[in-house]
Amino acid sequence: MAAALADAAPRSGTKAETLEWLAPRLCSGRVLPLRYFTVADWHRRPKAIVDSVLSQPWGAAPLIVRSSAQGEDGATASMAGRFTSVPDVRAGEGLVGAVDMVIASYGMPFDDAHQVLVQPMLHRNLVLSGVAFTREPGSGAPYLVVNAHRGADTTAVTGGAGTDLLTHYVHRSSPPGEPWLAALRRLADELEELLGAEALDIEFAFIADDDMPVLLQVRPLVMATPPLDTEEHRRHVALIAEKVRQGNRPHPYLHGPRTVYGVMPDWNPAEIIGVRPRPLSLSLYRALVTDSIWAYQRHNYGYHNLRSFPLMVSFHGLPYVDVRVSFNSFLPADIDGELGDRLVSHYIDRLIAAPALHDKVEFEIVFSCYTFDLPQRLARLEEADFSRNDRDRLSESLRSLTNRIIGRDTGLWRGDAARIEELERRRAAILAADLDPVARIYWLLEDCKRYGTLPFAGLARAGFIATQTLRSLVAVGVLSDGDVARFMAGVDTVSGRMASDFATLDRDSFLARYGHLRPGTYDILSPRYDEAPDRYFSWDDEPPSPRRHPRFALTLEQMRRINALLAEHGLEHDVVGLFDFLEEAIRGREHSKFVFTRSLSDALSLFRGLGADHGFSADDMSYADAALVTELYAGSADMRATLAGSIAAGRARHELTRSLVLPPLIADADAVWDFALPPTEPNFVTQGRACGPVATPDGCDLSGTIVLIRNADPGFDWIFSHGIAGFVTAYGGVNSHMAIRAAELGLPAVVGAGETLFARWSAARVLELDAGNRQVKVLQ
Repeated sequence: MAAALADAAPRSGTKAETLEWLAPRLCSGRVLPLRYFTVADWHRRPKAIVDSVLSQPWGAAPLIVRSSAQGEDGATASMAGRFTSVPDVRAGEGLVGAVDMVIASYGMPFDDAHQVLVQPMLHRNLVLSGVAFTREPGSGAPYLVVNAHRGADTTAVTGGAGTDLLTHYVHRSSPPGEPWLAALRRLADELEELLGAEALDIEFAFIADDDMPVLLQVRPLVMATPPLDTEEHRRHVALIAEKVRQGNRPHPYLHGPRTVYGVMPDWNPAEIIGVRPRPLSLSLYRALVTDSIWAYQRHNYGYHNLRSFPLMVSFHGLPYVDVRVSFNSFLPADIDGELGDRLVSHYIDRLIAAPALHDKVEFEIVFSCYTFDLPQRLARLEEADFSRNDRDRLSESLRSLTNRIIGRDTGLWRGDAARIEELERRRAAILAADLDPVARIYWLLEDCKRYGTLPFAGLARAGFIATQTLRSLVAVGVLSDGDVARFMAGVDTVSGRMASDFATLDRDSFLARYGHLRPGTYDILSPRYDEAPDRYFSWDDEPPSPRRHPRFALTLEQMRRINALLAEHGLEHDVVGLFDFLEEAIRGREHSKFVFTRSLSDALSLFRGLGADHGFSADDMSYADAALVTELYAGSADMRATLAGSIAAGRARHELTRSLVLPPLIADADAVWDFALPPTEPNFVTQGRACGPVATPDGCDLSGTIVLIRNADPGFDWIFSHGIAGFVTAYGGVNSHMAIRAAELGLPAVVGAGETLFARWSAARVLELDAGNRQVKVLQ
């Protein structure tokens, strides 16, 4: 057997040597008994080794035989999961076979100095196991990142097969709240001190009735960037915590005593610009939508006046919706005073109690329009002690508001549908005028606000009411889900026309109509269709024939029942007028977005050209703030110096943004220090960006593809030899084997996307994976 090591920490030791050295020194955790031997020893005297292992007090228990190769846990490459481990080994013959399997996994020719490690299995009373990083691997930020699994399977995290993984982030300057996390933190701190390392990858387990973790493995954490200074990082997180604390104070112009911040409610920035957008995307979205346009239009449509309240706040570049502001804006204008306070408080309390609803607040939490099932849905307010008078008052207000929006002859959406067409005329005039590039960009964006995103906000509200109305007709039993699907398939939307036009138009005609579109609407780094057509479309393949959808038509009985419902609920439409509205509202929402994005897309292309004229790349310009357009247009500043200053400031801010991790919902200041991610929150690995066709591991040519794998199994290591652009797994955590390999290789990846996202992305032909911005875009 190998001799005991000297007192110095084994900085370049094998897995077994490190565990052996730590065993007598570790105070905050314990190491299971172990025996290890070299390959050369095994070939010389296998029987003596087997007898030695079986003679141990733990030798009769189920064993695990593990690799302990030279360089396996090195400082530059962990080789995590590359070699075999054999669990549940019993008796002599089983041990011999298991050792041979581990040695065989080293490949040929192998180093006789490679070792094999034997330990007792952890089966009985195992309650929790997982992996902890002492730094966030993508940025080096000072978080304890823990991926854990409750139960007896110690491979659920590292193998990525678990479906109920727990992902925790604890800032290294803050004490964890849960006892097991505090114990793990003590272990991490001690291991860093003993091993003289700043970043470690720790595999651990907890057994019942023992608050001390079992150390299964520890190795250096391989990162692309050096660890960040903990105290400096703490200072920035503290500023976010203070902003959350201040935001939770009562406000004289807002109902409700507190707020919640979320990445998906209302204008869902996580979906539109991502959770870590570049400064240009963030500032454009604020200017065009969330600073004032959203509130102006919502007030126009009969809701509370929230003008001067920004909907979206930026926590050092991480965009969050102020949910109290959002929920106030969904109150009809005549719901005020004490009832308004109680409604907003109830909405916020319900969201905190059911955080999974954060991307469904208007469907599941807030009452923002009148629908045929509103009386039944309002019944849940009775359980929250809202009186019949409260419910009737809210119902009547929503009825009046909804009639004002969808009215047969005077519906507000009609004016917005006409206004969006004015944007096309003005855009053409701007591009034809003798204007300098800055003036063109300025007026394209100004008109985009007034004639683009403003009417779009109204038409999007009408489209939402249309969708809610259809859902309510299903809820009251008049329509089926199939009826709604057929109705939606028959609406002549931009998406449907584009698919048809791709099959029938020639390349130039198609791009003339749709070339302004880009997958990242606000992202200067996302090429337009006409700037990189071959990236998005395969022009050589025979296009699929346009789908023919069965025409939707109401039966006479359905028409009779809907007319009766309209009269019963006091909605000012007949059945024909209502379905005309439903179709026009859904089409108008899509068409208005198609139109306003043309002006925005032109402005982004001109902005990129402006940068190129002064020596700046598109990547450089993505760090600029959109506010400088006004500064340049309305002043006489030095163009290049102004651009350079904005880019430098934005680049520095975004470096900090990339190092911050926050939960998708923030209800109080403490949550920024210690939080668990929802189970379906995908884990993005590295800060990289990749684009490629979707492939599965059984594909013929994986070079340049985004590979989709259901589990983050170590057996898929071979895909890394095929030049893939990135990969996505349905299951797995930030600490799984495939996540570790992605971090080591600097390969963009999404690990643990969950079934819904995985199915959606699997159906795509081309994906863009932006790990730094935590976004995946379907390009085809």
